[in-house]
Amino acid sequence: MLARHDLVWLCDDGWRHVRRTAPDSLAQQAMDQWRGADWPATVRRQDTGCSPGEVCLGITLPRDSAAGARTRVSLRCLQAHIRRAIRPLRLDAADAAIFPQWARAWQAWRSVVEEAGLDVRVYGSLAMEVLTGRPYLTDRSDIDLLFFPASPEQLRAGAALFAGCPGGLPLDGEIIFPSGRAVAWKEWCQTALQDSRNRVLVKQIDGVRLCSVAELQAELGEAACVS
Repeated sequence: MLARHDLVWLCDDGWRHVRRTAPDSLAQQAMDQWRGADWPATVRRQDTGCSPGEVCLGITLPRDSAAGARTRVSLRCLQAHIRRAIRPLRLDAADAAIFPQWARAWQAWRSVVEEAGLDVRVYGSLAMEVLTGRPYLTDRSDIDLLFFPASPEQLRAGAALFAGCPGGLPLDGEIIFPSGRAVAWKEWCQTALQDSRNRVLVKQIDGVRLCSVAELQAELGEAACVS
């Protein structure tokens, strides 16, 4: 089953289908570029009213050299039009695109994550620069990461590593629980340690809602400790 941030490649019929429903010529040009280069689209949250056989995707154009802005294009395809799908990129895939000023801290932090056996993945601008070779990052960019804890111990270890990352490394991103529910790691670090009855904003494939810290901890088999 596809999850938010998964990378998917469309077949030719899929590109023809999404192009017919493109809202404007800019979106059509972006789709033609993606199809020609065989770049992946990214799974995003499902739109209201999607049929069971549809998947909502997004593509983000490279940074405009003049304005510095990036254009995002939303599209829907049929599940049958996806010819390949993978999880977000591993950390080591991003090494070549990391800015020189981040490189030393990045390598040190990545080594600690890997030694701890944590499943952390790259998405956002850094991932798109790796996948396309086009300019996405700026000196104001974050390094967007997804952390998939498999146990209470991994959740605690990963949260500590994110919170204690070197000051020059602009980490951002989400903790993804086994159900696919996602919480911004900064919110988790600020909220979860205070009281398991606290609620955090949770993103899912079908929407956004508030959820208690204890409920998310229970996915990892961790008993709620109410302070």
